[in-house]
Amino acid sequence: MLKLEQAKRQGEWLAIPWTEAGSAGAGSAGDTPKAGSHPHLMRQWLLASSLFPDKWVGRLFSVGGIRWEGSSLLLLMFPRANVDKDKLYVLAKQPPAAGSPTVPVLYEDDYCLVLDKPAGMPVHEAFAGQRGTLDEAAARHCMERGDPLPVRHIHRLDEDTSGPVLYAKNDLAQLRLDEAMREKAIDRRYLALVKGHLAKRSGTINLPIGKDRHHRARRIVTPGGDHAVTHYETMEQLYGASLLRVQLETGRTHQIRVHLSHLGHPLIGDGLYGGDTRLLKHQALHGERLLFAHPWTGEQIEVLSPVPEWLQAAMNQLRRF
Repeated sequence: MLKLEQAKRQGEWLAIPWTEAGSAGAGSAGDTPKAGSHPHLMRQWLLASSLFPDKWVGRLFSVGGIRWEGSSLLLLMFPRANVDKDKLYVLAKQPPAAGSPTVPVLYEDDYCLVLDKPAGMPVHEAFAGQRGTLDEAAARHCMERGDPLPVRHIHRLDEDTSGPVLYAKNDLAQLRLDEAMREKAIDRRYLALVKGHLAKRSGTINLPIGKDRHHRARRIVTPGGDHAVTHYETMEQLYGASLLRVQLETGRTHQIRVHLSHLGHPLIGDGLYGGDTRLLKHQALHGERLLFAHPWTGEQIEVLSPVPEWLQAAMNQLRRF
């Protein structure tokens, strides 16, 4: 039986101890491979055990990433990225772009990285070679730690939205976290400062969202759009504005901005959707909380992002009236 809870990283490899105690448990399907077993037999045994995605086991087998040594199974879990070819590391090796802000790390281990994205920083490049993205900052962070893993974002935030962004640091983590996103198992909650006071202090907005044919950058509520569900709760009523806590059930482009604007309560600063830009020059939207199952242990990981100075200042201003 494989002792997954005792697995330890050894450089690029993950060593998982095996014990003969008990006849059931992780990896108890069929006869156990022995040291020196042909990789094909180990691959077949791993597929039968259903411990890992078949796609990932196939990738490992194709690069010689499955070994059995002594009483441990070794898996090539943490291969280093090629810093001379991986486009993010090619950018990360250069000095940071002028004016690039410091990006705090909210959570990190060998499998995941959560960065606290500032407002005004894009998550990924809009054109080849674009500098100053959060992806570049993630790669630079890993490189500076001497551990250049193939870091990839799992979800995104609008350029002017701040808050936690989750990254996978290896292929298994990416496969499992991508699946969690598809199954809506990653919980994302936001703080939104909106115009006016909502008729209902809490509620659910279940309205489809699609592209605006008359404005390529905008999205609108439209019968032919994609299913979109947003939950909200009023946290505080301010002068001519409300602070909401918002939870996404789906993840459509500009979903929170579109839904709240459709209700007649656009985000403060969101000029694209009718928000007042006198107090802020970008939408008042901040990712407050991220909750996800760890891709190796299954443990629920909760990551909190502090209220940014720009949002705190806007709320304080509206409290003074």
